[in-house]
Amino acid sequence: MQLLIFDDYKLGVLLNGAVHDASASVAGLGFHTPQEMMQMLITGWAQMEARVAEAAANAPGVPLASVACHPPMPRPGQLVCLAGNYLEPQKPERGLFNAFLKSPNSLVGHGGTVTLPDTEATVFHFEPELALVMGKPASHLAAEDALDCVFGYTQFMDVSARGLPGGFFLGKSWHTFGPMGPVLTTRDTVANANDLSIRLWVNDQLHHDLSTRDMDRHIPELLAEVTKVLPLEAGDVVSTGTHHFGLTPVQNGDSVRLHIDGLGPALVVRCADSLKRTWPR
Repeated sequence: MQLLIFDDYKLGVLLNGAVHDASASVAGLGFHTPQEMMQMLITGWAQMEARVAEAAANAPGVPLASVACHPPMPRPGQLVCLAGNYLEPQKPERGLFNAFLKSPNSLVGHGGTVTLPDTEATVFHFEPELALVMGKPASHLAAEDALDCVFGYTQFMDVSARGLPGGFFLGKSWHTFGPMGPVLTTRDTVANANDLSIRLWVNDQLHHDLSTRDMDRHIPELLAEVTKVLPLEAGDVVSTGTHHFGLTPVQNGDSVRLHIDGLGPALVVRCADSLKRTWPR
């Protein structure tokens, strides 16, 4: 199933390219925020799945382009991002494990605008990534048990400001630096998340064309590594890293589009820069 949050934070299901309102299925849950709604849905999925499907089937469908999309996980408790994690032409061998925490407040939905901040960055990049959403608490996972803790997958762009001091904080966590969505695809509909094509276009020019097969550490192993360091909860998001080959500067007015096979429609955002800076590309 492909879930989304749209308009005034209603729960929706994407069926045959159309958005169906499934908010009736969660009306009695007693949540206080959209994120809490999604966490309650995820933790109660065994009971909720049929209710969501029924509500969506009974609602008329509308085009995705006619609704306002929010990130399918509006504010996860933790947004963990892998650093690198791909075998590349300049790095064909496995590297050391590395990850960082990105601000959950950086998230923006499909159709949104990424604002490039007034700071002395040398360049801004969009990194195309497969992100996974946790379905249950996980700590000190064994790799063979890791996938059982995953609820689903979504598309994610890790926007980065290069050349600033302060490491990942100043490089990664500015407002709107985390485009996500438009849908959250449940794990049962993805046969192998480490066999997916990832493509990213800037202004309709293809820059990334890679496969999740090329991850340095595949999802079971990377989750084992992450949960050695910190416990994860249902609704937390882990983004699995990027292939740096193909990165190109982004600037004011650019349209950026990410598509991962099997994870629904492409995630599209625009860039805005009040300073109108440009970079060679």
